[in-house]
Amino acid sequence: MSVEDTVAVRVLLADDHPVVREGLCAILESDPGIEVVGQAGSGEEAVTLATRLLPDVVLLDLRMGGMDGVAATGHILRQAPRSKVVIVTTYEDDSDILRAVEAGAAGYLLKGSSRAELIEAVHGAARGGTVLTPSLATKLFRARAVEPAPLSARECEVLRLVSQGLTNADIGRELFIGEATVKTHLLRAFKKLEVSDRTAAVITALERGLLA
Repeated sequence: MSVEDTVAVRVLLADDHPVVREGLCAILESDPGIEVVGQAGSGEEAVTLATRLLPDVVLLDLRMGGMDGVAATGHILRQAPRSKVVIVTTYEDDSDILRAVEAGAAGYLLKGSSRAELIEAVHGAARGGTVLTPSLATKLFRARAVEPAPLSARECEVLRLVSQGLTNADIGRELFIGEATVKTHLLRAFKKLEVSDRTAAVITALERGLLA
């Protein structure tokens, strides 16, 4: 048996509800390979304890009074860079998941996760893996998809006139702007839509409902 197999994963719990903390603690300590070394009732306390205890894994509630889990994640990873942070929450909003991952969290679990999922998540995070409640995988993929840059009102207006068959000169007269300015708006729209010509720009904008 290797040294890694004989050393318990040291865990810090952070949740502003004592009952939740105690419940998580009981679940984790039922596994002989996990040791809960501290409990925090706020994000600020979690940062302080993580800095002092240097746990292998920190289980953080997402929404706490004062410093939330995402902010605490950033502070913890700066103060204790070897620690892995796993967000444990009742919320599964796409933007929350993305914020947590972008802050450096190694995982995102729902409080409704099973005992086995929670314990495996702790061991997985300690090994350097990324852990995510299965039902959240699709949400994370969607949240991490790059959102196309929005077209400005003027760019939409220019493309709308292009769709009507107007030339740059016609559009300039219609909008009381110079032909060079029309071209600038078009080039910016091309870049945002990731296309290279007027026809493709109009088609893509229509598909995205930008010219309705």
